[in-house]
Amino acid sequence: MNDSQPGFFARLALALRVFGRILGDGAFAGSVLRLDRGESSVVAAPSLAEPPKPAPLRETLPESALQFLTLLQQEGRFVDFLEENVTAYSDAEIGGAARVVHEGCRKALRDYLQIEPIRPEAEGARLTLAAGFDPATVRLTGNVVGQPPFTGTLMHRGWRVAQITLPKLAEGHDVRILAPAEVEL
Repeated sequence: MNDSQPGFFARLALALRVFGRILGDGAFAGSVLRLDRGESSVVAAPSLAEPPKPAPLRETLPESALQFLTLLQQEGRFVDFLEENVTAYSDAEIGGAARVVHEGCRKALRDYLQIEPIRPEAEGARLTLAAGFDPATVRLTGNVVGQPPFTGTLMHRGWRVAQITLPKLAEGHDVRILAPAEVEL
């Protein structure tokens, strides 16, 4: 095995890492898309007169995130799947497990979060972003130069949480316990 032709499990590990990075980093997703199309992955740096000032950071409480991770574990065995060493399993076994995890996690997502697309247009549609568009909801990729309006192709509609309906926590509940250990008697 070498870097030009990695083995199956190296490709699986890479696919999982790239999947997570594509979801969290629009610029990286754009680079992958350009590579998939056979284009250069180099993106021209935007020409800005003055670099934007970073937004001030604020503290967040981890309770809701841990609670939702617990729900993903309960419904889809999400943590079990991610913590399992899958190198010993066949593709069919991994695919079967992924289907169960997908169904359970999708159920948890739909039961506790109302998610809606940020952009109403279909992916692949051409659109123009006028001056004053919200950069928190639209990430520009590709050849980003000049000032709005920007015209481009919608590569991903984006997602936002419209409503959260997590269960209430009992006083003293330790949200760090994602799944208790199980002992069969």
